[in-house]
Amino acid sequence: MDYIKLARDNEDLCIEMRRELHKIPELELELPKTVAYVKSKLDDFGLSYKEYVNGNGLSVLIEGSEPGKCLAIRADMDALPVAEETGLEFASTHPGKMHACGHDSHTAIALTAAKILNENKDKLKGSVKFIFQPGEEIPGGAKPMIEEGVLENPKVDFIIGMHGGHLAEIPRGSIAFKDNEMMAAMDKFTIEVNGKGGHGASPHLAIDPIVISGEILLGLQKIISREIAPVDSALVSVCKINGGFTQNIIPDKVEMMGTARSLSEDVRDIVEKRVIEISEGIAKTYGGSADVNYERFYPVLNNDPEFTGQIRNIVSEILPEDVFELRKPVMGGEDMAFYQKEVPGCFMFLSNLTEHSDGVCYPNHNSKFNLDESLFYKGVAAFISSAFEILK
Repeated sequence: MDYIKLARDNEDLCIEMRRELHKIPELELELPKTVAYVKSKLDDFGLSYKEYVNGNGLSVLIEGSEPGKCLAIRADMDALPVAEETGLEFASTHPGKMHACGHDSHTAIALTAAKILNENKDKLKGSVKFIFQPGEEIPGGAKPMIEEGVLENPKVDFIIGMHGGHLAEIPRGSIAFKDNEMMAAMDKFTIEVNGKGGHGASPHLAIDPIVISGEILLGLQKIISREIAPVDSALVSVCKINGGFTQNIIPDKVEMMGTARSLSEDVRDIVEKRVIEISEGIAKTYGGSADVNYERFYPVLNNDPEFTGQIRNIVSEILPEDVFELRKPVMGGEDMAFYQKEVPGCFMFLSNLTEHSDGVCYPNHNSKFNLDESLFYKGVAAFISSAFEILK
């Protein structure tokens, strides 16, 4: 089969679907318009589906001509709380919401692959299960999909997925692979620093939570520089500090919020323990207190080396100039990791940013982020070739 030709023949449809999805971005686990659109296209393709997460997630099963193993192909459908500034003709019609991370393209590419596989299922051995999930961004949709049985009936034997945009230094148009750790565990922490408010001219009569927060901020950085082995990767970033009212009032409390990333569960345990201990300890030292809420969201995304090697070889056959080997993991998080804790998986990066009208390529999560639609066919070709070849 000519997988590139099949993908190219459906290229216009893929782009059209991406644009329609781009107009209707929705957030987290509530995607009524998005799901309605995906269902309408599945109906057009003659495909039935099951619903999950209160109707906000879907699975589609395509069974081949012979029994065999089951490959899952995952796509995420949610957007971000970003006000779009691309100036595109098909820009978001939902104020304050935007597909600024490429999930619209992930869904369109998977829909296109499902159409092609369904039209050629007489040549398919085994089965392919497409998973369209909500909430890749926090709070995460993969875990509830798994809990509701998306990997069962039939049982999924392995899974693939793809992320577009620019998540690492990858040549434009390339598809990147990496064995083992590819993306980091993602955690969130909130620290409420409690002191005693007072007049800015009489700091000795107050317990200043702003000063305490400054000490905590510096202390947290030493977790990485002095408590994690230099050969291990982790980070702690405080990304929000909120406290105070005006120039001469010491407030009662300050809220800090941040993220922690790591590439192993052992390091993750150390980071969580020390974020709590350092925050509470420093606050107590200065007469205040700290309430720490540390939440673990996504685990490390691990690509199974044997299965990833098979997918890499398959994609190399059809796109020999476009396969790129990622040498180091990235510290972004992905809830695809939950699926890959259950079954062997391979996650890929498609490098497909395009320039804004000002000549700048803006990265994922930016209000001017945009994708090169002429490269979508590579994602489609990678999915359908993997399905046909891995199930032989």
